[in-house]
Amino acid sequence: MRTSVSEARTGAVPVPTIDLRPWLSGGPQARADVVRTVDEALQAAGFLLVTGHGVDPALRSGIRTAARAFFTLPEDVKRRYAAQVGGRGWLGPGAEANAYAEGTETPPDLKESLTFATHEPFDDPVVNAEWYAPNVWPAEVPELRGLCEEYLARMAELENRLLRLLGEALGLEPDFFTRHMGHPTYGFNINWYPGTDVVGAPEPGQFRIGPHTDFGTVTILDRQAGKGGLQVFTVEGGWQDAPYDPDAFTVNIGDLMARWTGDRWRSGRHRVLPPPADAPAEELMSLVYFGECTPGTLVESVPSPVGRVAYEPVDSHTYLRAKLDAITVD
Repeated sequence: MRTSVSEARTGAVPVPTIDLRPWLSGGPQARADVVRTVDEALQAAGFLLVTGHGVDPALRSGIRTAARAFFTLPEDVKRRYAAQVGGRGWLGPGAEANAYAEGTETPPDLKESLTFATHEPFDDPVVNAEWYAPNVWPAEVPELRGLCEEYLARMAELENRLLRLLGEALGLEPDFFTRHMGHPTYGFNINWYPGTDVVGAPEPGQFRIGPHTDFGTVTILDRQAGKGGLQVFTVEGGWQDAPYDPDAFTVNIGDLMARWTGDRWRSGRHRVLPPPADAPAEELMSLVYFGECTPGTLVESVPSPVGRVAYEPVDSHTYLRAKLDAITVD
């Protein structure tokens, strides 16, 4: 099955903005309002905008500046840091086709990425062999390491706050999810979406990132607005532009979280449009933090009336590995 940009609809999908401050320090009614809005939004589209997170915008812009300095290096320099999908380092053009994960046939995604992951090794040598390797930091941009390590520390804090909020939104214990995050295999991608002067004219059905759902628990995205930007799919509205707030993170849940909730919440299907014909030089960059569990976590659907579908229990990382393998372009 091929997918087409022409499927897109005009307008923006309704995604609410959640200010975390009332939930973190407000009274019972303010907290209850946040919890209700989160539950409703994740049932509808699987997406939220989140403000009140406390992450310095200067940190985000600093990462973009340093990463762009890397991405604009000659390809033979970048190739020294080449990695496989799921590894650490540089993913060059043509490395991924994210739509493969849902069975949609597209040409390879029009992007380059710097990818980093878990910074501490595991005690179990079998887990360590598959899920840990030292992060690879480009020597040409030495400032990138410190910026990213600070950013990842802030993301870990934010992820745990969000997961506690999600536990309460389901009417469960606040640590229902965080108890499984003692040593997670988080991922972090800096995705560069250059214009057609770098990637060439898009092929039919080709995207910056093809239609897919994320694989893990929660994804925390810092994005830029653009004509060739993020779109979200809902059954009711089809493909629509995702709303944008420069102060907000875009947060969506992934497949494991949807399974965990027994499909009460929707794994947010999304895509990133190709460079637009009327702005072919448009260049965007996204910072994407993928929340995951501690390896060996057994993901079991919460029962009704909270859950709606009782999936077979699945090992979190067996599931993740199959998805990562699926999107790799041979």
